[in-house]
Amino acid sequence: MPSRPRLLPLSAALASLFATLLALPAQGQTLNELYESARGFDATYQGARAQYDATVARAAQAKAGILPAVGLTAGATRNALDIDTLTGAGRGTSTPRDFTTQNVGVNATQPLYRPANWATYEQGKRQAEIAEAVLTAAEQDLIVRVSQAYFDVLASQDSLTLVRAQKVAVAEQLASAKRNFEVGTSTITDTREAQARYDLVIAQEIAAENDLQVKKVVLDQLVGRPGSVPVPLAQPVVLPTAMPANIEAWVAQADDVHPSIRQARLGLDVAGLEIRKAEAGHKPTLDANLGYNITRNPQGTATSTVGTRINAASVGVVFNLPLFAGFATENRIKETLALEDQSRSVLEGTRRSVAQATRAAYLGLVSGAGQVKALEAAEASSQSALDANRLGYQVGVRINIDVLNSQSQLFQTKRDLAQARYNVLLGNLKLRQANGTLTVEDMNAINATLAKNGSTPAPSLGERPQAVPVTPPSIPVVPPVLVPPFNPPAPVMPTAPPPPVILNPPAR
Repeated sequence: MPSRPRLLPLSAALASLFATLLALPAQGQTLNELYESARGFDATYQGARAQYDATVARAAQAKAGILPAVGLTAGATRNALDIDTLTGAGRGTSTPRDFTTQNVGVNATQPLYRPANWATYEQGKRQAEIAEAVLTAAEQDLIVRVSQAYFDVLASQDSLTLVRAQKVAVAEQLASAKRNFEVGTSTITDTREAQARYDLVIAQEIAAENDLQVKKVVLDQLVGRPGSVPVPLAQPVVLPTAMPANIEAWVAQADDVHPSIRQARLGLDVAGLEIRKAEAGHKPTLDANLGYNITRNPQGTATSTVGTRINAASVGVVFNLPLFAGFATENRIKETLALEDQSRSVLEGTRRSVAQATRAAYLGLVSGAGQVKALEAAEASSQSALDANRLGYQVGVRINIDVLNSQSQLFQTKRDLAQARYNVLLGNLKLRQANGTLTVEDMNAINATLAKNGSTPAPSLGERPQAVPVTPPSIPVVPPVLVPPFNPPAPVMPTAPPPPVILNPPAR
């Protein structure tokens, strides 16, 4: 059997596709840079920040209940009187009297014993801490959202690049099948199968391009800068590991620092202080008053025509003891006790939810790391299988569909491996978010896995190529092979021979 034309190895197809990428290094932004942009643009985080400022200001208002209150008063009153004499010498006469009264004064009140005000002040401090926990949770959510959008763009770029590389390989296989058919070393089936696979890859390329554009729009809207270019991973890829490698240690840490647990625990403290406020309804209050007032009557008063000025300084203590409020205080205490039980249940439920989420995130990260190792082995195996099928196709022991299937399997494995690596990187952040320890510094480990100087690293043969937003060289569409319709003549069935003539045997 004549030998088939030798096919180029897959590495050559990949190298030709990435030649343009090597000549045009793309400058991009790291994860930390895009996160800082998102902090100043993302509407959700900005709303959480404004809510934090409002809550802190509202909590500070509670301190007014234990501080003195000072007020300045001033006024002027014009009095018009008509004095009728009812008895005495001037009986029956009426005397008009007009005069002005002027007053100004400064008065201060200092609460000495108000247990309800002190409980409100303590609640205000707890509310400020709750607002801080809520803001911390919003910051952690922003880190995860930016990281998710960042890796989504990288994954879409990898998918598009691999689809285009697959298109190059399939186009080469299609051209080879066409040449083999023309020289008569293969059937039209090989050409039809390669053409069908090429058309399918074209459809996949269109879908990958659309998916990349959508992912870029999401990232740009999140960080507030158009045309953002995430820096790809450096080669070879080294994934960070989660320490400690003990799931219970992560759960125990979550119980101490998780923002949701802190918020629920502080909510329980606020409910306990609300009981103290309700119980204060039975307790007395004691206030100290201090004042200095000046009253002037230039035209006198109603009983005197002599102008006067009165300077009055006062100091005193006011005691108030509630005796009966229609059972309102008793019922308020019952209400606050029930609300404290509710807050305690919320705290316990939050602890359980956080522990479950932390365990799930840890197991998912461990599973993802194992999947990366398995896919790396599968990538090497798929490459070896493709090389073997190519060699078998050249010597005639394999058909074209075997090579095409091997190519599809290799590129699918590369896509899965790239996605698994991004999932592991994102899983590290999600694990820390699940147990409440995620900070901006945790993204430094992610940035360490990115290419340096914001440029795309050179892809080495046999490794997963990194995608950048540039247009690869166009591949001409191979026209389908025109084949005349196959209309063989109907087969002619042979006529059955006549049956043999059997003679009667002679009688004995």
